[in-house]
Amino acid sequence: MRVRSVTYRLTLFFSTVSTAVLLAVGYLVGALVESHFIEQDMNELDGTIELVGNVLAKVHFRSDLDPVPQLLNDALVGFPGLSIKIVGPEGRTLFASSDTVFAANPMQDKSNNGFSGQRGPLVRESGGHAFREIVAAMPLGIAGIPPAKVFVAVNIDHQRDFMAALRRILWLSIAAGMLLTGVLAWIAARRGLEPIRRIAALAHKISASRLDERLALDQVPPELSDLASALNAMLARLEDSFRRLSDFSSDLAHELRTPVGNLVTETEVALSRARSADEYREVLYSNLEEFNRLSRMIGDMLFLAKADNGLIVPRQETVDLALETQGLFAFYEALAEERGVGLALEGAGTISGDRLMIRRALSNLLSNALRHTLRGNAVKVSIEQPASGETRLAITNPGEDIAAEQLSRLFDRFYRVDASRQKTSEGAGLGLAITKSIVEAHQGSIMASSANGTIRFEIRFPPGAPA
Repeated sequence: MRVRSVTYRLTLFFSTVSTAVLLAVGYLVGALVESHFIEQDMNELDGTIELVGNVLAKVHFRSDLDPVPQLLNDALVGFPGLSIKIVGPEGRTLFASSDTVFAANPMQDKSNNGFSGQRGPLVRESGGHAFREIVAAMPLGIAGIPPAKVFVAVNIDHQRDFMAALRRILWLSIAAGMLLTGVLAWIAARRGLEPIRRIAALAHKISASRLDERLALDQVPPELSDLASALNAMLARLEDSFRRLSDFSSDLAHELRTPVGNLVTETEVALSRARSADEYREVLYSNLEEFNRLSRMIGDMLFLAKADNGLIVPRQETVDLALETQGLFAFYEALAEERGVGLALEGAGTISGDRLMIRRALSNLLSNALRHTLRGNAVKVSIEQPASGETRLAITNPGEDIAAEQLSRLFDRFYRVDASRQKTSEGAGLGLAITKSIVEAHQGSIMASSANGTIRFEIRFPPGAPA
């Protein structure tokens, strides 16, 4: 089924609601006008009944009935369209106006039998005209004689003509209102959706080279401010991600160029003239070192790519942090003695996680600390595990203070605080990035601080991590 546009839906909705309102108003206006006419007619009919009652109340003898017609004719002067008929107790017509619309003998009307009060109003059709009438029983002043029946009717042709014209005008107005409402609703919907079209236009302009585009929040309606803010935040994240990807690609190309360049140079030199088997073996050993370096770099990049896509799933096993640290101390013992750096451990604690991953993260931090600790100093590892709460592991070593802007980038890929180390073989600058990915995969956090000649890396694992 075809999906209708928002403009179409809003137009249809507003047109439907407006039509319903117009119909309700039209019906209400017609009902009020009709009610007003009925009330006006009833006032006139009731007044006439009261007039006839006053006249009949003065009849005390049968001879007093003779002047009644003249009195009533005089009273009806100036009231065109008003008809009166009075029927006596014996069914004799005592009075009938010249334009009477009543039956010749209303007493024969079965609906009048037994009538003793007032009935009406009724609408009667007679001679192509419409009348509204009421019937009332009026006592005579003659004792022992039943009351007379008084029929009073008023012509309502002009009312019917007026109501027909009013309904015609109302229907035409409602139809015009429906059409006008539809047009105005379409215009309002188009103008109301203009900010969304601006957002769509901005989205169409977005490309890798134009990620700096932003929506002006002061030009967006309050209802769309959250959407505009979310879109701006998304663009900011995309811009940052593209910048990081560009930097990463540049760094990766630079890091790969060095070993590849070494391999090409050494191979060209080896092939420049005939050499002995030992000389070729020496070239191959040198190339093997570069190949190993490339292999480690590619392995580290694959690990980080998996981490970025949430594909690192730690195994669930109990990891003794103190035991793993002691094992790493034994591994780095020769390097530490060569550099004249001591290793110290205090505290103990266990977490639930992947032992090999945790060992790799600690190894990266220890290797980094050993490389940057001056001879005669020591690298200290401290572990804290309170009865309830997060487990903390900190690696501290003396060293030159690191600026705050550099601390925030220590865990970026290929980033080194000392630019002079770019061309050394002491790693590709991925160790801390891998460590951070491993810690976050275990739902932990890692932070670096530097103050008063001390560099500190602290890992925090939540209770029972990972869940």
